[in-house]
Amino acid sequence: MSSKNRSFTAGLMGALDETAPQPEAPTRMSIGVLAGRENRMAELASGAVVARAIEQVDPARCRLWSEHNRDYAKLDETRCADLIESFKAQGRQEVPAIVRRVRGDPDFDFEVICGARRHWTVSWLRGHNYTDFRFLVEVRDLTDEEAFRISDLENRAREDLSDIERARDYLKALGRHYGGRQKDMAERLKVSEAWLSRYLDLARLPADLVAAFDDPHELKIKHVTQLKPLLKPDDRERRVLAEAAAIAKGRGEGTPLKPQDVIRRLAAAADPPKKSGSPKKSGQASAEVVSSPTGQPLFRVEPKGKKEVNVTLLLQAGGSRADAERAFTELLARFWLNTAGAESA
Repeated sequence: MSSKNRSFTAGLMGALDETAPQPEAPTRMSIGVLAGRENRMAELASGAVVARAIEQVDPARCRLWSEHNRDYAKLDETRCADLIESFKAQGRQEVPAIVRRVRGDPDFDFEVICGARRHWTVSWLRGHNYTDFRFLVEVRDLTDEEAFRISDLENRAREDLSDIERARDYLKALGRHYGGRQKDMAERLKVSEAWLSRYLDLARLPADLVAAFDDPHELKIKHVTQLKPLLKPDDRERRVLAEAAAIAKGRGEGTPLKPQDVIRRLAAAADPPKKSGSPKKSGQASAEVVSSPTGQPLFRVEPKGKKEVNVTLLLQAGGSRADAERAFTELLARFWLNTAGAESA
């Protein structure tokens, strides 16, 4: 168990435990217990310690909060392997999930605010020969906005929660709890507007664009700065989304593309290849991307002055070597002959 969880558990149990009896000094023990109880009551009365209701419940009587930011359907033995082994080794769940009571629903008693992986793990163990396991929960009385902030605080530092899960959670909360006011939301979460804005931009990426990636959970905040500019103006967005659809359609053919490979193809599609012909003879010639007959980018051509051409091979963009060789032969015919003609004139 991590140091954070150990300290949390120690504080939690400290609020519940009473002074343990000392058999070798029974007379002094009873006084110590009374003094300990009085001290605990004084701390509770002063607000120094907050009493929490801790219960062990049947996970089947718990439902996930509708605004929970965990993609519960994606949880499996791999993503919960650490908890499965920890629970088996300890013989119990040590850190409670945070829940609130459900009223008016005969099928459930609690709603899970934080602890979806713990809920899944206990449920899985109960279905795999560990029927005695119970779901340890801390019951709190929370508004939806409070529940959102608590869930965010618990999950913000967790690596197993993907950026896109967190981003979509923030976008929903922006409208539900903060009236669409990004500044208010940033203040309540104690984060900068710029930091929050990047997550919101990730959540706002078109679904057709996200579908181009084999696993949307691999999309990171760092990718937003590369993808967002490709969607303006409208004509670039149309080309990018068409390429995204082509990538999604071709999924399963060949080696799966890594996120950066997908982004390279989308970036190449944003600025289509120039029509064949002689390069510009005056002014600064612009770069062009040469593609295969099926649209895969092969290389980028950048004329430099009158007698130089830089060619950048796009090795990970999906084109074949045969396509590249044919296109390069055509490129030589365009540039080399024109150069030769200029020298003989």
